[in-house]
Amino acid sequence: MSTLAHVFEAAGLSTVVFASMREVAERIHPPRTLYCEFPLGRPLGKPNDIAFQTDVLQRGLSLLEATGPVLESHPEVIDSDETPMACALPPRHDPDLPPAVDEAQGLRAAYDRSVKARGITEVGRVITADQVLEALRVLDQWAKGAPWAETPLPGPEPISVCHDIRSYYEEAGLQLVEGPPPGGRAAEAWFFEATEAGKTLMAARLALKEQGAPFPLWFYMAPAHR
Repeated sequence: MSTLAHVFEAAGLSTVVFASMREVAERIHPPRTLYCEFPLGRPLGKPNDIAFQTDVLQRGLSLLEATGPVLESHPEVIDSDETPMACALPPRHDPDLPPAVDEAQGLRAAYDRSVKARGITEVGRVITADQVLEALRVLDQWAKGAPWAETPLPGPEPISVCHDIRSYYEEAGLQLVEGPPPGGRAAEAWFFEATEAGKTLMAARLALKEQGAPFPLWFYMAPAHR
């Protein structure tokens, strides 16, 4: 939307962007931006709260008077209210392995059961289930400071590889989850907040940022709102 704002402005239309990701707005510099630190997918904040949503709209529309570029923040922060799915993880088996690698290895049987039950194929994925362990080894090395350019991941680039790691976990999680099948955000929250792989991925992402890796390369390794 930040890029489209420049297109509309060039055509003579004034715009206001309600941004969920501050870093994107800071890089693209749309003319007028209200940064709203709300859960992704809720640009006006609180569902069914007319007064709050009206306040967000009024704050944004007030920026139309600015000649730009201007970036302001809504004063209220709303944390995600997604509860991670309840899913038991395997205990540590091999203490000599990085925790994420040991964890992923312990989930392999659940992953295989899920793939068989749901008829899933690996067509379209950039790494196979067998390569997930290798990929997590590399992410662990990145998180500990290994130069990313000298320690390549299997697969073409980090973004797709990280997506495939997450898919591996969510497929395994479907076999282990307690209760009804979870929603997509609940599975996402479980991966990033409860698993060693999610924690390792986020640590590697931060390490790439600190090493000066290209912005898209590290930023989109995880959902943008994380």
